[in-house]
Amino acid sequence: MPDMSSSAALAMTHLVPLAEVDENKVTPGVLGFIVFAVMALAVWGLMKSMSKQMNKVDFKEAPDPTTTAESEAAVVDSQAKQG
Repeated sequence: MPDMSSSAALAMTHLVPLAEVDENKVTPGVLGFIVFAVMALAVWGLMKSMSKQMNKVDFKEAPDPTTTAESEAAVVDSQAKQG
């Protein structure tokens, strides 16, 4: 059975050029990740709060008392004309 440590060392040798860092390249780094994570948590919290508030809202509209009185009068008038 071949020695795995030599093949692992050879693989690492081929990956070293990929790991070189260009000093002129700007990356977000850890601070960028932390800011992104905090913003994601804030959006999640706001969405959860909005969902809770929307569940409290009653979308059924109460009937307007003046409209119901007028409609009842119209029904009585139409029945009187037919009768």
